[in-house]
Amino acid sequence: MALANSADGTSIAYERVGEGRPIVIVNGAFSTGRDGGELAAELARAGFLAVTYDRRARAGSGDTRPYSPDREADDLAAVIDAAGGSAAVLGHSSGAVLALFAASLGVPAEHLFLSEPPFHFGEGEPAADLPDRLQALVDEGRPGDAVTTFQLEGVGLPASVVEQIKASPMFDALVPLAQSTVYDAWLTRDVSTPTAAMTAVDAPTTVISGVETIPFLRASAERLAGLLPHAEFVEVPESVGHRLDPAATTRVVAERIGQS
Repeated sequence: MALANSADGTSIAYERVGEGRPIVIVNGAFSTGRDGGELAAELARAGFLAVTYDRRARAGSGDTRPYSPDREADDLAAVIDAAGGSAAVLGHSSGAVLALFAASLGVPAEHLFLSEPPFHFGEGEPAADLPDRLQALVDEGRPGDAVTTFQLEGVGLPASVVEQIKASPMFDALVPLAQSTVYDAWLTRDVSTPTAAMTAVDAPTTVISGVETIPFLRASAERLAGLLPHAEFVEVPESVGHRLDPAATTRVVAERIGQS
């Protein structure tokens, strides 16, 4: 992986695969750039330059305090700059929130693909102090508790599911991402409802949702598509359980922007 320097000096690790029109993939909570690998490979096979990256406080990237959504937008800008200065941006979950927020600040996105963004629009909001409580758990040396608290309160998973995850081998891979849960909770709290600048973004936008997903995420995607000036809502049946299907998502991208 290569490193890009964000505006505050944070090193952001990214990886490129393929050649062609650049597409930057922005993953959601509990994920690193590696988790976008299958999608990146499909995009590369379709003739695109796919760029994955570790959001700050994840895997190969650094972390500079204090956190703010603006700094995460700067991270994305640095990756786009490393990809050639402009790119399509494909964001999933909180990554979709970040992609739209960054575009509202002027980060150059030629086309936005926003997959199941968790906008609450004032309904069913997590507690406002969730980021502070998560940070306290991390600072106390309890990253595992931060992970489960975010799953329960930030994501809304049932307690039984959280207990199953905690008892599974995958939990050990989630614990190192505890600090990033603070930032995901912060980002999605601060822009739980899209700002006026976000709904004024005039880049062509494709809002994506699976059929079998968390109901509020699908409702959020449909509502967001109706608010943006140049947006369409696209249903991707192959994407199940709040996960992007690589082949189907690549098809949606290729049908809209083609290669260059």
